[in-house]
Order: sequence, then structure tokens, then C-alpha cells
Amino acid sequence: MSIIKQLKWRYATKKFDTKKKLSSEKIDILKQAFNLTATSFGLQTIKLVIVESETLRQPLVAHAYNQKQVVNASHLLVICMQEDILDVDVVAFYDNIKNTRKTPDNILKPYKDDLVNMMGNMTTLERQQWSKNQAYIALGNLMTVCAVEGIDSCPMEGFSPQAIDKVLELDKMGLKSVLLLPVGYRDETDMFASFTKVRKSITEAVIEL
Repeated sequence: MSIIKQLKWRYATKKFDTKKKLSSEKIDILKQAFNLTATSFGLQTIKLVIVESETLRQPLVAHAYNQKQVVNASHLLVICMQEDILDVDVVAFYDNIKNTRKTPDNILKPYKDDLVNMMGNMTTLERQQWSKNQAYIALGNLMTVCAVEGIDSCPMEGFSPQAIDKVLELDKMGLKSVLLLPVGYRDETDMFASFTKVRKSITEAVIEL
């Protein structure tokens, strides 16, 4: 399967087939793809919330400018960031490295201390922006994996994070929603599926030095 062919096939799906659902195997692929997404330092200060229940998704439509994909897709992926990054997060990260790679403390400590200091020198808003940047990396990765797997998706920034957080009770988990990604299968009547993709030419978009 050509990845370029699949990326050309991909589009921001406006209408999902409500009768077609992603298999548990496809959902597992998306889970793993999210977890394998590159993040700065590998710190992973983002989380993926997967909402399958249509009952739970129905009230979210009003908080996403009435975009029906939120409820009509097979599943709704909510990419979230931690409310803040604490020293314990950095310590846990390096403990995981130690346990996974059996790296000695004397080698890890300088890197751990540097990262603790770096985060400590940021404001809460700066740390949140840092995490938000990671969420966009995850979004791009998930969309590419979806395309390769023949899964339709529609990336969304247009929603009220505060309202979504309240409905899904993300605040109780110490999370803030950043991006929405409804996933599933396109409806055959979605006219946008047949539109020719509009992009700049490669020579306009890419500079080779």
C-alpha cells in the first residue's frame, strides 16, 4: 500500500456512516500509535481519551459548533494535555527509563535534574503550551496512521475546551482537552469525499537548499 496514495485518499470527513464501527483491532492500533508518538524528551504529558458511547457524545455536539461528526463517527478521540507538569512527572519518566533500560542512576541523574530545572523555570502557561505542542504532533501521527489503515477522520480545533472538559469530567483527571478527532468510515453520500485535493505545487511548498 502506497502511503502517498493513502494520504491523497484522506480528507477531513464531513459525514460518517453511522452504521460502520471500528473494530477493537483498529482501535488498538490507534492506541498504540498514540503511545508511540514522538514527544519532546519522550515525557508524554498528553493523554488520549476514547469516547465510544453515543449517549456521552451527544451533548458534546453543541460544544463543537454543532459539528455532527462528533456523534456520528464510530469513536471520538480527545487529545488532552496535563493541567501542569510536576517534578513527580519527570521523576516517574526517568524511573521508567531506569526500569526499562536498566540505566544506572549516576547516568540518568544529570538529565533528570536538567529537565526538572527546565520545567521549573517555565510558568504554568508555558508548560501548558509546551504540552499543547505535543498534542499537535500526536494529531498528525494519528491522522497518518488512520489514512494508512483506511480509517476516516476529521481533525477539530473548533470546540469549547472548557465545556468538553466539564461534560467528560476531564478536570477530575487533571486533564484539559486540546484537539478532537472523530474517527470511523465515510458515508458514501459525503460529497466532500470526491473533491479533488487542493494543495500548492511541490516546488511552492518545498525549498531545497
